[in-house]
Parts: sequence; structure tokens; C-alpha cells
Amino acid sequence: MNRKNNVFNNLLELVGNTPMVKINKLSKSFPGTYLAKLESSNPGQSSKDRIALHIIVSAENKGILKKGDTIIETTSGNTGFSLAMVSLMKGYKCILAVTSKSSKDKIDMLKAMGAEVHVCPSNVAADDPRSYYEVAKKFHKDIPGSIYINQYFNELNAEAHYLTTGPEIWEQTDGKISHLVVCSGTGGTISGTAKFLKEMNSNIKIIGVDAYGSILKKYHETGKIDEKEIFPYRIEGLGKNLIPAVTDFQIIDKFIKVTDKESAHTAREIVKKEGIFVGYTSGAAFQAVKELNKLCEFKESDMIVVIFPDHGSRYLSKIFDDNWMKDQGFLDLN
Repeated sequence: MNRKNNVFNNLLELVGNTPMVKINKLSKSFPGTYLAKLESSNPGQSSKDRIALHIIVSAENKGILKKGDTIIETTSGNTGFSLAMVSLMKGYKCILAVTSKSSKDKIDMLKAMGAEVHVCPSNVAADDPRSYYEVAKKFHKDIPGSIYINQYFNELNAEAHYLTTGPEIWEQTDGKISHLVVCSGTGGTISGTAKFLKEMNSNIKIIGVDAYGSILKKYHETGKIDEKEIFPYRIEGLGKNLIPAVTDFQIIDKFIKVTDKESAHTAREIVKKEGIFVGYTSGAAFQAVKELNKLCEFKESDMIVVIFPDHGSRYLSKIFDDNWMKDQGFLDLN
């Protein structure tokens, strides 16, 4: 097909090569230049398209997958949607174990894409048989001809970003990037992207965004899991109550935590001031930028790249719903 004329054979050829846009109004009082990488421009509207396609194609190339087989995964929603989309187009069944923290919009979209969805409680231990990790493992054990993507412990997760996201950012910034700010969940995006960028320039600072209620920041600083840090939180797509093997903590320079409330408001602010319809995780990413500026992290000559991993359409019943915001006690923030 004629790529020069922007005509493609199918949606999967549109994965990656996402644009960057300068953040203007929200960064007006901050030193440095701020660029957002818009992963919502992927056909599945999130950065997870990259790993879904890469992992499935890798399995095909190894002869692990054949038409009619079943793809199984644990997901907060975005990975699931990307897997459902790739599965649909390639002729696979898709079963998803989804955390109850995922928005109704996400769950409905997964079903619309043809996935079989099982909603699991979010506030249980990772090894609890009701957790989405254990539910997915059981489906994989019980279903012949299935593969478990296991994004938290699958090195191909980070490899997808090493091969695509990192090179794209380096090229788009002409190698001038000084800082990368990324929400860390499975750790695939931050680890793979950081590996490439650090190879190009070891002075680039890699900053992970974590949630209050998650153990990642403290584990990065101490090498220990503090279960006292674990409590329920609402942001989807970042933070963890376990340590994902995919995350390369050595390559991350620092973590910063953000709150549910401020991240939700920042997402709304990005929409209203920059016109970019982002999701909750993107709000968390730019809230981290705000927090870092309070700490005087950046100087005028810096070029800060923030990955906006998701799209606002996944959160219409949550952060963009005044009733939901009111129920969470979020609407009293000025």
C-alpha cells in the first residue's frame, strides 16, 4: 500500500510514530521546554498498542500462536483494548481479567472489541485467587492453545518501547531531550524507552511517576517492599502492589508520587487549556511535572518530554463526570 500517500493496509500499520506537541499554557511559568508525546494517536488510543502488537507478532514468529488460539491477559484496560484489537484483526480469541478499578467506559470498549471480560476486585493481594493476576493464570492453565501475555513479567513489553518509543523521541527532539517523565505501572514504557535514550545520552534524566498507595518509589529508593505503603488508590495505569520484573529500576533516576485528586484535576486542566483530550494517567504524568517544578528540577535550557499514554474517552464516567468527581471528594480543589 502507498505509505507516501498515507494509505495503509490495516490499522496495525498505524501503531507507533506518534506525534509530539508542545505544552504551552500549562508550562508558561515553568523553566524549560515541555513536549507531550501523544500515545492516544495510536489506533487503539494508547501506548499499549505497541506492546500488544510486538508481543503477539513475536509469538507468531516463534510458532507459539496459530489462528483460533486464545490470548489471555491481566489489564487495567488499555493493554486489554490493544490486545483485543490485535486479536480481532489476526483471528485470535481474547480473554481479559480486568481490575474493578477500571472505568466502565474501558470495560464496555473491551467488550465492544469482542473480548471476553472478567472483572476482578482491585483491593486484594496479588496472590489472592480472586486477583486479576491469578484469574488470568487459571484461564491460561485451563484453556489449551492459549498464551498468557503477562505484561508485568514479559521482557518483550520493554523491548517494544526500546525498538520504537525511544528512537522516536530521540529523533523528534533532535537528541536535545534532557528529561523523560513517564508513569510507571508494568514499567515497560519507562524501562524500554529509557534504555534506548540512555544509550544515546547517559545524561538524560529518567523520572518515573508513582501513585500514593503504590510501592514503586520506596522500592526504588530502598530495594525493599514496604507493605505499609499499600492502600487503595483510583488512578489507573500506574503504580503497583508488587514489583514487576519488567521494570529496570537501575535505569530510572528518580520517582515522584502524585495524588488521585490532583491528577484528575490536571487531566481536566490539560483538556481545557491545551485542548488535548487526555486520560487519568496522562493527568498524573503532568501533575508530576508540576511537582518536579516545585522542587526546582528543571532549568531554562532543559527539554522535558512527558509521555501522555492514554485518551480521555476511557474516563468519561470517571474524571470527566462531575458526579463521580463529587463522590470521590475531588470537586473542592481550587
